[in-house]
Amino acid sequence: MKIRHLLPGLLLALTACGVLQPVKDLSVRHVLEPLVPDRELAASTPAIAISRPTLPGYLDRLQLVTRAGGELVLSDHDLWAESLGAAVSRVTASNLSRLTGSMNIQPVENFITLDYTTLLEIKIARFEPDASNQLVLQGTWKLQPVSGKETRTRYFHITVPVPATPDIMTDRVTAMNQALEQLARQIASQR
Repeated sequence: MKIRHLLPGLLLALTACGVLQPVKDLSVRHVLEPLVPDRELAASTPAIAISRPTLPGYLDRLQLVTRAGGELVLSDHDLWAESLGAAVSRVTASNLSRLTGSMNIQPVENFITLDYTTLLEIKIARFEPDASNQLVLQGTWKLQPVSGKETRTRYFHITVPVPATPDIMTDRVTAMNQALEQLARQIASQR
Protein backbone atom coordinates (compact mmCIF):
# COMPACT_ATOMS: atom_id res chain seq x y z
CA MET A 1 0.00 0.00 0.00
CA LYS A 2 2.82 2.39 0.83
CA ILE A 3 4.57 1.55 -2.45
CA ARG A 4 1.43 2.47 -4.39
CA HIS A 5 1.51 5.97 -2.85
CA LEU A 6 5.23 6.40 -3.53
CA LEU A 7 5.04 5.30 -7.16
CA PRO A 8 3.34 8.48 -8.56
CA GLY A 9 5.79 10.69 -6.65
CA LEU A 10 8.76 8.67 -7.90
CA LEU A 11 7.51 8.86 -11.49
CA LEU A 12 6.99 12.62 -11.18
CA ALA A 13 10.50 13.09 -9.77
CA LEU A 14 12.07 11.05 -12.57
CA THR A 15 10.11 12.95 -15.21
CA ALA A 16 11.04 16.31 -13.69
CA CYS A 17 14.73 15.43 -13.88
CA GLY A 18 14.42 15.08 -17.65
CA VAL A 19 12.14 18.06 -18.24
CA LEU A 20 13.46 20.68 -15.83
CA GLN A 21 16.94 21.06 -17.28
CA PRO A 22 18.68 24.45 -17.18
CA VAL A 23 18.03 26.47 -20.31
CA LYS A 24 21.02 28.07 -22.01
CA ASP A 25 20.54 31.78 -22.65
CA LEU A 26 21.24 32.29 -26.36
CA SER A 27 20.48 36.02 -26.36
CA VAL A 28 23.08 38.57 -27.41
CA ARG A 29 23.39 41.77 -25.37
CA HIS A 30 24.37 44.74 -27.55
CA VAL A 31 26.08 47.93 -26.33
CA LEU A 32 26.41 51.27 -28.09
CA GLU A 33 29.97 52.62 -28.13
CA PRO A 34 31.51 56.03 -28.87
CA LEU A 35 33.45 56.14 -32.15
CA VAL A 36 35.20 59.49 -31.86
CA PRO A 37 38.86 58.65 -31.17
CA ASP A 38 39.81 58.76 -27.50
CA ARG A 39 41.98 61.67 -26.35
CA GLU A 40 43.10 63.25 -23.12
CA LEU A 41 40.38 65.41 -21.62
CA ALA A 42 41.84 68.46 -19.91
CA ALA A 43 39.34 71.30 -20.39
CA SER A 44 36.59 72.10 -17.91
CA THR A 45 34.44 73.78 -20.56
CA PRO A 46 32.07 73.36 -22.13
CA ALA A 47 30.12 72.01 -19.14
CA ILE A 48 27.21 70.20 -20.76
CA ALA A 49 24.71 67.81 -19.21
CA ILE A 50 23.13 65.37 -21.64
CA SER A 51 19.51 64.71 -20.73
CA ARG A 52 18.11 61.26 -21.40
CA PRO A 53 16.72 61.49 -24.94
CA THR A 54 13.05 61.22 -25.69
CA LEU A 55 12.42 58.03 -27.68
CA PRO A 56 9.35 56.63 -29.42
CA GLY A 57 7.71 54.08 -27.13
CA TYR A 58 8.34 51.21 -29.51
CA LEU A 59 12.13 51.77 -29.30
CA ASP A 60 12.24 52.20 -25.53
CA ARG A 61 12.48 48.51 -24.67
CA LEU A 62 14.97 45.76 -23.99
CA GLN A 63 14.63 44.09 -27.40
CA LEU A 64 16.01 45.49 -30.64
CA VAL A 65 13.09 46.50 -32.86
CA THR A 66 12.90 46.18 -36.65
CA ARG A 67 10.27 47.48 -39.06
CA ALA A 68 9.07 44.89 -41.56
CA GLY A 69 6.31 45.73 -44.02
CA GLY A 70 4.63 48.29 -41.77
CA GLU A 71 4.90 46.09 -38.68
CA LEU A 72 7.30 46.18 -35.76
CA VAL A 73 9.25 43.00 -35.04
CA LEU A 74 10.81 42.52 -31.59
CA SER A 75 13.89 40.33 -31.41
CA ASP A 76 13.90 37.68 -28.68
CA HIS A 77 17.56 37.00 -29.37
CA ASP A 78 19.10 40.50 -29.73
CA LEU A 79 18.75 42.62 -26.61
CA TRP A 80 20.19 45.88 -25.29
CA ALA A 81 22.63 45.59 -22.39
CA GLU A 82 21.24 48.89 -21.03
CA SER A 83 18.26 51.06 -21.84
CA LEU A 84 18.57 52.67 -25.26
CA GLY A 85 17.99 56.14 -23.78
CA ALA A 86 20.81 55.70 -21.25
CA ALA A 87 23.11 54.36 -23.98
CA VAL A 88 22.42 57.30 -26.31
CA SER A 89 23.11 59.89 -23.59
CA ARG A 90 26.28 58.05 -22.46
CA VAL A 91 27.67 57.70 -26.00
CA THR A 92 26.73 61.26 -26.97
CA ALA A 93 28.45 62.60 -23.84
CA SER A 94 31.59 60.59 -24.58
CA ASN A 95 31.68 61.60 -28.26
CA LEU A 96 31.21 65.30 -27.39
CA SER A 97 33.87 65.13 -24.66
CA ARG A 98 36.35 63.66 -27.10
CA LEU A 99 35.50 66.25 -29.77
CA THR A 100 35.80 69.25 -27.42
CA GLY A 101 38.45 67.97 -24.99
CA SER A 102 36.11 68.75 -22.08
CA MET A 103 36.00 66.42 -19.12
CA ASN A 104 32.81 68.13 -18.00
CA ILE A 105 30.33 66.65 -20.49
CA GLN A 106 28.29 63.77 -19.14
CA PRO A 107 24.77 62.41 -18.74
CA VAL A 108 22.72 64.65 -16.46
CA GLU A 109 22.29 61.90 -13.83
CA ASN A 110 26.11 61.79 -13.38
CA PHE A 111 26.23 65.40 -12.14
CA ILE A 112 26.03 65.62 -8.35
CA THR A 113 25.33 69.35 -8.36
CA LEU A 114 24.37 71.81 -11.07
CA ASP A 115 27.96 72.15 -12.27
CA TYR A 116 26.94 72.42 -15.90
CA THR A 117 26.08 75.56 -17.82
CA THR A 118 24.17 73.96 -20.69
CA LEU A 119 21.69 71.12 -21.06
CA LEU A 120 21.58 69.12 -24.29
CA GLU A 121 18.05 67.93 -25.07
CA ILE A 122 17.64 65.27 -27.76
CA LYS A 123 14.32 64.05 -29.13
CA ILE A 124 14.63 60.99 -31.34
CA ALA A 125 11.76 60.31 -33.73
CA ARG A 126 13.41 57.40 -35.57
CA PHE A 127 16.46 55.20 -34.95
CA GLU A 128 16.25 52.04 -37.05
CA PRO A 129 16.92 50.81 -40.60
CA ASP A 130 14.54 51.74 -43.38
CA ALA A 131 13.36 49.51 -46.24
CA SER A 132 16.57 50.17 -48.23
CA ASN A 133 18.73 49.02 -45.27
CA GLN A 134 19.87 52.54 -44.40
CA LEU A 135 19.96 53.23 -40.68
CA VAL A 136 17.95 56.40 -40.03
CA LEU A 137 18.58 58.61 -36.99
CA GLN A 138 16.11 61.47 -37.04
CA GLY A 139 14.89 64.01 -34.53
CA THR A 140 15.76 67.32 -32.92
CA TRP A 141 18.36 68.61 -30.49
CA LYS A 142 18.77 71.80 -28.51
CA LEU A 143 21.62 73.18 -26.38
CA GLN A 144 19.77 75.11 -23.69
CA PRO A 145 21.77 77.37 -21.32
CA VAL A 146 20.83 76.80 -17.69
CA SER A 147 20.40 80.55 -17.25
CA GLY A 148 19.39 82.54 -20.25
CA LYS A 149 16.77 82.73 -22.93
CA GLU A 150 15.33 79.81 -24.86
CA THR A 151 17.52 78.62 -27.74
CA ARG A 152 16.60 77.31 -31.14
CA THR A 153 15.75 73.64 -31.69
CA ARG A 154 17.70 72.03 -34.53
CA TYR A 155 16.52 69.20 -36.76
CA PHE A 156 18.74 66.27 -37.75
CA HIS A 157 18.33 63.45 -40.26
CA ILE A 158 21.31 61.11 -40.50
CA THR A 159 21.49 57.99 -42.66
CA VAL A 160 24.18 55.32 -42.47
CA PRO A 161 24.30 52.18 -44.63
CA VAL A 162 23.92 48.87 -42.79
CA PRO A 163 26.08 46.21 -44.46
CA ALA A 164 24.24 43.06 -45.49
CA THR A 165 26.19 40.36 -43.65
CA PRO A 166 25.08 37.30 -41.70
CA ASP A 167 25.49 39.22 -38.43
CA ILE A 168 22.92 41.88 -39.33
CA MET A 169 22.16 43.02 -35.77
CA THR A 170 25.82 43.62 -34.90
CA ASP A 171 26.19 45.54 -38.17
CA ARG A 172 23.08 47.51 -37.29
CA VAL A 173 24.49 48.48 -33.88
CA THR A 174 27.73 49.54 -35.60
CA ALA A 175 25.68 51.77 -37.93
CA MET A 176 23.87 53.20 -34.90
CA ASN A 177 27.27 54.07 -33.37
CA GLN A 178 28.27 55.79 -36.62
CA ALA A 179 25.02 57.78 -36.68
CA LEU A 180 25.57 58.93 -33.08
CA GLU A 181 29.11 59.99 -33.97
CA GLN A 182 27.77 62.10 -36.86
CA LEU A 183 25.17 63.65 -34.55
CA ALA A 184 27.86 64.57 -31.99
CA ARG A 185 29.98 66.15 -34.72
CA GLN A 186 26.96 68.19 -35.89
CA ILE A 187 26.27 69.37 -32.33
CA ALA A 188 29.92 70.23 -31.66
CA SER A 189 30.19 72.24 -34.89
CA GLN A 190 27.04 74.30 -34.19
CA ARG A 191 27.35 74.98 -30.48
